[in-house]
Amino acid sequence: VAKEIAGVDMRLKPGGIRELHWHKEAEWAYMLAGRARITLIDQEGRNFIDDVGEGDLWYFPPGLPHSIQALEEGCEFLLVFDSGDFSENETFLITDWFAHTPPEVLAKNFGVSQAAFADIPVDFEHSRYVFAGKVPGPLDEDAVDSPAGAVPQTFSHRMLAQEPIKVAGGQVRITDSSNFPVSKTIAAALVEVEPGGMRELHWHPNADEWQYYLAGKGRMTVFASGGKARTFDYQAGDVGYVPFAMGHYVENTGEETLRFLEMFRSDHYADVSLNQWMALIPPELVKAHLNIEQQTIAALSKEK
Repeated sequence: VAKEIAGVDMRLKPGGIRELHWHKEAEWAYMLAGRARITLIDQEGRNFIDDVGEGDLWYFPPGLPHSIQALEEGCEFLLVFDSGDFSENETFLITDWFAHTPPEVLAKNFGVSQAAFADIPVDFEHSRYVFAGKVPGPLDEDAVDSPAGAVPQTFSHRMLAQEPIKVAGGQVRITDSSNFPVSKTIAAALVEVEPGGMRELHWHPNADEWQYYLAGKGRMTVFASGGKARTFDYQAGDVGYVPFAMGHYVENTGEETLRFLEMFRSDHYADVSLNQWMALIPPELVKAHLNIEQQTIAALSKEK
């Protein structure tokens, strides 16, 4: 059912390296645990390097080469791609390209002898898709000056450090191109629902919703129109999905805070509240549809 978003949960041991690579799709990531060093260059030869920790995220536009390396405590992160058809097998890997380029071409390209490439990995057994490396030193010692300078905007963001929007029953942090300008194709919300609380009945008018459950237990019913609806239970590590414009809610069914990510293939976050909609149209119209009393109409909220 996931048409617009795909996800990968990845762990790296201390010093572990996710091979130098790039994708046809944009890559958005949320750090679940530990710390990592990320690098990127853009088409102008401007470079970017940063250390990210739990609650931080990054966004790498399609086609731009990048790397990820775990620091001394190792790391775990959630990778999210803006295509439901994403396949790790289609990732462009630097060692794979070297292995499929004649040595004489490599020598000519880099201005060295063919002997310089005698030991490059040449088969799957020696693939460096993820491999062990030495834990890098301080960030300033790892920096490389580019003649073109540094990138003009950051590719990382401290999502967990954002001031949350607090509401009855929980809180939410929203990150999209309004506060993380480089993120042009993925918007996200980090939602926390307290025990007994629920994410209200709503829908999204701009994209499908892909969810990743971080902690706690929850229940979601999705209304698909045409007399169709289904209910699903979730816990940490589960993935949920709501196709475009389908109404739904998420209820905390456990005894601890329910935490989950909402992801959208869009440059901005948008939702429509059922409660707010009903409150902002003529009361008699609502009564005519649902046969409810004025007391219920008065309880509706004009604010989300």
